[in-house]
Amino acid sequence: MKELIKKFIPPFLLSWYHYILALLGVIFYCFPSCRLKIVGVTGTNGKSTVVELTSKILEEAGYKIASLSSIKFKIRDKEWKNMFKMTMPGRFTIQKILRQAVNAGCQYAILEVTSEGIKQHRHKFINFDAAVFTNLSPEHIESHGSFEKYREAKGKLFQATKNIHVINIDDENAEYFLQFPAKKKYTYGLNKGDINNKDLQLNLQLIGNFNIYNALAAICAGMSQGVDLETCKRAVEKVKGIPGRMEEVISQPFKVFVDYAVTPDALEKLYQTIKEIFSPQRIIAVFGSCGGGRDKWRRKVLGEIAAKYCDKIIITDEDPYDEDPRQILSMIKSGIFKSHFPTSNFYEILDRREAIRKSLELAEIGDMVVITGKGCEPWICVARGKKIPWDDRKIVREEFEKLRR
Repeated sequence: MKELIKKFIPPFLLSWYHYILALLGVIFYCFPSCRLKIVGVTGTNGKSTVVELTSKILEEAGYKIASLSSIKFKIRDKEWKNMFKMTMPGRFTIQKILRQAVNAGCQYAILEVTSEGIKQHRHKFINFDAAVFTNLSPEHIESHGSFEKYREAKGKLFQATKNIHVINIDDENAEYFLQFPAKKKYTYGLNKGDINNKDLQLNLQLIGNFNIYNALAAICAGMSQGVDLETCKRAVEKVKGIPGRMEEVISQPFKVFVDYAVTPDALEKLYQTIKEIFSPQRIIAVFGSCGGGRDKWRRKVLGEIAAKYCDKIIITDEDPYDEDPRQILSMIKSGIFKSHFPTSNFYEILDRREAIRKSLELAEIGDMVVITGKGCEPWICVARGKKIPWDDRKIVREEFEKLRR
């Protein structure tokens, strides 16, 4: 249906349609963001984690918060899973949650802002107090037409936010985001920026340099709202984990991690972190590239990255939608075998449960199984709009228990 709409409806009419929906949504729910301070987080990777950490900081400071991320929705003490298979939900859903947040007495709402959401005007009529930039690498290129247009979409959040900008100074696209005017600007990085880990020396329970960046972004966001540095630091150092993000599901006799990583940059950083911190005997990878019908360019690249870092690779189904899943796997294979990866260490198992089971059968003491692409997502999306209930973490535990019997 979406493809038919794109084919037969001119882009300018689609844009107006999305804009009118945003306008109707905000009118229907009586402009709720005018009674909240809104922090928008955008970038390619790390958005969900930054939303979570920023929420923890503001709560530590005594504020009542709401949050919207690809993982969950939260209004004060009430939390529920994001079941939409959509990082940034539709305009009416966003406005409804913001209205509920106002009614619940919240002072802040922190939300992920995606390029696709911006393209469809889901950010319109939201009164952003602060915009946070995490990082940028190629993503959604087929949808936007080029990396420059993808970056331009992200930039629209900063154009719409006039008060506070928080920017990763280490990212090569930092200058682009710094050009947008704001009353206050905060920068962060590992060794430079207004807030940097060289000075802070964070003692995080979250592992990896990418999580140091996520924590620094959240600390900047917190400080931009008047929260003192010590409170910000204390809050992020308390966080033990983020659901579906570098989440350890099995600890013994080998480790199993589940992670959302779907972009080349995220996957490479994940594997690098695993090698540096855990030095596993072997890495056994289970993944299936991105969803069907989009970002086909990265399938081969993800295969190349897996072949570079992993000892055994199992490719499997992920979210094929209406595309032939075997065609998706064929494109991944072309990247894996480009570097002459040994065929004896490669497995193609379309059924994701069977693929996970195989990874556990192959694993030995000292190994690490890394299952990527879905994290804590609740569905596998297949042809004709069908959704299959799913949770990688649950499947891992079930299959592990079967093997122990």
